[in-house]
Amino acid sequence: MFNNKNILITGGTGSFGKKYTEIILSKYKPNKIIIFSRDELKQYEMAQSFKDECMRYFIGDVRDVERLNEAMDGVNFIIHAAALKHVPVAEYNPMECIKTNINGAQNVIKAAIDNEVEKVIALSTDKAANPINLYGATKLASDKLFVAANNMVGDRKTRFSVVRYGNVTGSRGSVIPFFQKLLDEGATELPITDDKMTRFLITLEDGVNFVLKNFERMYGGEIFIPKIPSMYMTELALAMAPNIPHKIIGIRPGEKLHEIMCPADDSHLTLEFDDHFVIKPTIQFSHICDFSINKLGEKGTPVEQGFEYNSGNNSDWLTHEKFLKMLKKG
Repeated sequence: MFNNKNILITGGTGSFGKKYTEIILSKYKPNKIIIFSRDELKQYEMAQSFKDECMRYFIGDVRDVERLNEAMDGVNFIIHAAALKHVPVAEYNPMECIKTNINGAQNVIKAAIDNEVEKVIALSTDKAANPINLYGATKLASDKLFVAANNMVGDRKTRFSVVRYGNVTGSRGSVIPFFQKLLDEGATELPITDDKMTRFLITLEDGVNFVLKNFERMYGGEIFIPKIPSMYMTELALAMAPNIPHKIIGIRPGEKLHEIMCPADDSHLTLEFDDHFVIKPTIQFSHICDFSINKLGEKGTPVEQGFEYNSGNNSDWLTHEKFLKMLKKG
């Protein structure tokens, strides 16, 4: 699907963009991979690792629609990964988060439509489901924009979908590198906000492969959610430092005890497939789709009314032994 195609990744110098580039180069022969981001140092460092002839590095910000238009000329597929993601930073700098995560999303949509890009997948987060912090609220707004964009395309071929998942084990923003930093600095205890707290976990590689597969599955308008394991944060701390005690510090502002990926309020829109869920759009598109059978022929069934997929009611759990194996993999 990606052979001889032009692919653009916003926020492409992040953890996801690097792994995506690595996997695309190993499996396909793209014409161009365009890394679009605003940090010249990260671009320079990434260019030292990825020197293939197809690589292109564009300095730019998703807040700048003109620069996005230049970068998207001739592009077939877009992965929108650019975002301000840190919950406390967003709380202290709300308008900056809104400018990037909401206004930036609209800019990506406009530029993609103007350049008749074939398919766009925007990366979301479990924090966008029933959000209680500003970051989650901006990502919910972004998700809504990308879904509704399918009604803005007219007779153009451009289609938009969203992928939502939880904590990524190899991501710089996850709790794992935070714990590791504390351990490297000689910490004698690890802070746990609540001993009942759970989180969804996915490896970078699994996240990238899920996005790749959804380019083949999508009609446009779906929110794709993988079935992934949950883990207690106490079990995570035990896996990383079995001989160090935990200190319960209380839930911080903007934190949930359990993260949600399929809210109960969306159960009437949710379809269950073998290895993932799909939340159908709340609005009717001009192109009518039967979302229960995707473009790969996979069949989904409606979930029960009131069904909620959260990290606390999951049927798939990681022990510290399984987590260590997962960490080596991802």
